[in-house]
Amino acid sequence: MAAADRELKAAIAATRFGLGAKPGEIAEASRDPQGWLKAQIRREGADQPQSGGETTARRIADLREFQQQKREVKQEGAANGGKLAPEARDPVKLAQKLLRDDTQTDFLSRVQLATATDAAFRERWALFWTNHFTVAAKNLQTATVVGPYEAEAIRPHVFGRFIQLLGAVETHPAMMIYLDQVQSVGPNSEMAQRAKGFGRRGRFGGGFGGARLQPAAAAAPRRDLGLNENLAREIMELHTVGVHGGYSQADVTEFARAMTGLSIGGFRGPDGQIGEPVFRDVAHEPGQRMVMGVRYDQHGKDQSAAILADLAGKPQTAKFICGKIARHFVADDPSPALTARLEKAWMSSGGDLARVAEALIEAPEAWAPQPTKFKTPYEFIVSSYRAAGAQPQAFGQVGPILTALGQKPFDPGSPKGWAEEADAWAAPDGIVKRMQFAQGFAAQAVQGRDPKALAAEALGERIAPATATAIARAESRPEGFALLLMSPEFQRR
Repeated sequence: MAAADRELKAAIAATRFGLGAKPGEIAEASRDPQGWLKAQIRREGADQPQSGGETTARRIADLREFQQQKREVKQEGAANGGKLAPEARDPVKLAQKLLRDDTQTDFLSRVQLATATDAAFRERWALFWTNHFTVAAKNLQTATVVGPYEAEAIRPHVFGRFIQLLGAVETHPAMMIYLDQVQSVGPNSEMAQRAKGFGRRGRFGGGFGGARLQPAAAAAPRRDLGLNENLAREIMELHTVGVHGGYSQADVTEFARAMTGLSIGGFRGPDGQIGEPVFRDVAHEPGQRMVMGVRYDQHGKDQSAAILADLAGKPQTAKFICGKIARHFVADDPSPALTARLEKAWMSSGGDLARVAEALIEAPEAWAPQPTKFKTPYEFIVSSYRAAGAQPQAFGQVGPILTALGQKPFDPGSPKGWAEEADAWAAPDGIVKRMQFAQGFAAQAVQGRDPKALAAEALGERIAPATATAIARAESRPEGFALLLMSPEFQRR
């Protein structure tokens, strides 16, 4: 390989496969661009953000304690005619703030990892799967567990077999909370049969603690009100075979019935089960299931596990997800040849994600010189810090600007995750806000350094002569660095 070609591939390795080049990174990758990327693949998974290491179970226990405290304060206020002393309200406000602070710390730690890591391809690969298996911080309940969810269910499995990752994600408390699985009860289950002679207070499943039932004057008619199909639908539509994968509404319903019983331990069980995934036989819908033409005679939790395993192994799943990988890393409209290479690696290896990552690195289509992917706000902010060789030190340095740019931390807004296409991020208002960030960040980040040298480190052979000239002619060093950040080469990867 000629030296010039190797230099260009090194720049592509750091900016397209990675998260933007840090000073010295392109030079390191230039020795062997493909080998440099492959060395970042490891069976033990992605790196973990240093956020304190609190588990999902601990966060759920804290949240339930806060909710109990809030109920008690509300009851006290009702008993006093609606009046509540400030000293009674303050502890609740403090507890709520601490829970929100936990979420912000989780996100800041993730950004700090992304801006500093020497294995940015490994981190980008993990972020792809985090977005594929979205749990959005739509409320305090889900916000407190998003960080631990990534650490526990996703990062350890991103270079293992897909079935391992899929199983860890779909049975994790965060996913079950987000998609209402904790409320799902089989309409003919033992729990539903018991409920026939009782009224219901709240919802089937009782949140984290199981069904909460109370006597009723008349038996409620048995209906499918306890069955929740959200998780089953999103597994099929978004996580495995895709919306065109050949399943029907009847398949979704049958899959949802198979998953009844999957829930989360609450205060009614042993202390060790609070916030832990559990299986409640009493809530499981009895009988065999038929999903996508396959009959499942397994009982209990083995039934949904068998369906998950079959979904993981279907060629529709390989086609759908490999298309997403190609779209994320290479182009909004990737070549069929690239997707076919990834599918072949997936199917021949039994869904070995390390092998799929290697196939991506080996694909010639992934090394096309012309950058076509427009950076998301998160990618833009992270790559800006990496170009400066800096790290954010507070959530306030990244959270507000990401929200303003339309990528609110931990909150895509739907289970579909963040959009990949340029149209979602390249609107004029978004470009103006990126420019405002670039100007403010450059004023703080350059600190006497030569923007021409920073540009060479950030883009290598990808920098266009016109961009290099504009940076060299800038009236000040901060202006030169801001021009780098807003250049077409930097905005795209």
